[in-house]
Amino acid sequence: MATNENPKGGGDPGPLLELRGITKRFPGVVALDDVSLSIHRGEIHMLLGENGAGKSSLIKVLYGAYRADAGEFRHQGKVIRIDSPADAKALGIAVIFQEFSLVPFLNIAQNIYLGREPRGRLPGLIDHARMHADARAVLQSLGLSYDTHALAGDLGVAQQQMVEIAKALSQNARILVMDEPTAAISDRESEALFTVIRQLREKGVAIVYISHRMKEVFELGDRITVLRDGRCVTSMEAAQATPEQMIRSMIGRQVNALFQRKGRFTPGDVALEVSGLHTSTGVSGVDLHVRAGEIVGLSGLVGAGRTEVARAVFGADPIASGKVTIFGHEVKGEPDSVVALGVGLIPENRKAEGLALGRSVQDNLLISSLWKLFPKGWYNAREAMRRVGALVEKLRISPPDPLRPARVLSGGNQQKIVIGKWLNAGCRLFIFDEPTRGIDVGAKMEVFSLIEGLAEQGAGILLISSELQEIVHACDRAYVMRGGRISGELAHDELSEQNILRLAI
Repeated sequence: MATNENPKGGGDPGPLLELRGITKRFPGVVALDDVSLSIHRGEIHMLLGENGAGKSSLIKVLYGAYRADAGEFRHQGKVIRIDSPADAKALGIAVIFQEFSLVPFLNIAQNIYLGREPRGRLPGLIDHARMHADARAVLQSLGLSYDTHALAGDLGVAQQQMVEIAKALSQNARILVMDEPTAAISDRESEALFTVIRQLREKGVAIVYISHRMKEVFELGDRITVLRDGRCVTSMEAAQATPEQMIRSMIGRQVNALFQRKGRFTPGDVALEVSGLHTSTGVSGVDLHVRAGEIVGLSGLVGAGRTEVARAVFGADPIASGKVTIFGHEVKGEPDSVVALGVGLIPENRKAEGLALGRSVQDNLLISSLWKLFPKGWYNAREAMRRVGALVEKLRISPPDPLRPARVLSGGNQQKIVIGKWLNAGCRLFIFDEPTRGIDVGAKMEVFSLIEGLAEQGAGILLISSELQEIVHACDRAYVMRGGRISGELAHDELSEQNILRLAI
């Protein structure tokens, strides 16, 4: 059993909360195996591990969403029980999960104070003016000026994430758990968040922070704990660790933290051409093209219009004016007609838009290719299982059980399923929108290897990413957006983080 030593020295009163020997089993799986974790006041404790390593299970045990099968909790040295989220909240534990918990038809203020609404002067009434004022105050502490009357369902992914963070901060938590909080927000928003996190640390708040971004692990972290296969494999002060050590601990082997292209391929015919694209979602006069065998980046700050371009190309959002041509055919229809031309979209929000979470891995892998595989309308179960088995093996989906519901898989394996369904459909043009959001470094390398393999086979790739290093290292060239427009194009020898940022801001 790996344990966490006291990082604070003799003057420290000891851990605020300890998890000792926590074990959690599910049918056929040991999610947590004798894991211990110490959480100290005024410390940012980074929790690392591949998807499926047990991080989410540990957090759900800490929050009372799961009950541990073995082990104990100690709060300020005293043995306690955490059997429900209510128990966790009573201890001052707040969790920002990677899966959003906002109610789409409620406004921002209502979401932040849901279940904690300030009372009005008369019994049973809510003081809405105070609620909106308090919501604005917590948002302003994050450097945000959102309209608190806006509905959560009308917000983008990045804005929803920031509201989730504001909701947790509004609870005055003594222990704040953050699961990939920067996965869908811009660098500017991330810096504002980091400032707030440091302020909370100075006030004595204990922070458990899950991240796959090594830069922020070492920029923020005081202590780092690594999980692998449900076990705690190492825990040390961040000042004593290196990114290479942490990556090796996470996956048990040496891996480069940055994807490096194995080769560059000679571009073929134009797969996608966008001319003078305007949409009601804010895209204005966009021109770009992607050739077969080419990986083309689409960069810019969150909110610059990248996703809106992808959705318009895919037929998900209407085109006000301009033209989208795919393999020589002008696109005028819905997504089904675009898919028929050989286009696959891997959306930024895989859970809401890329997967049927309640269905099996097999159903998700087959959903986009049924008519291609069975053109006469007769479903062949044996052939379907053979095709799915080959994809599960090729994509290294874990666990390799085609009948397991997609919702129980890790984020990295869910992303592989979204990609796999388009491989089955025989697509020749792929639009990847934030394909590595919320997945670990090992899964990132696998996703980029898949992308490079598709380009090598002659597919055209449009890659949207907020990770500038991904654009620089993976792409042949890139377009940069600002305010719904293309602000510039960078050839391969011009690709650098500095040049992208210069065009983005």
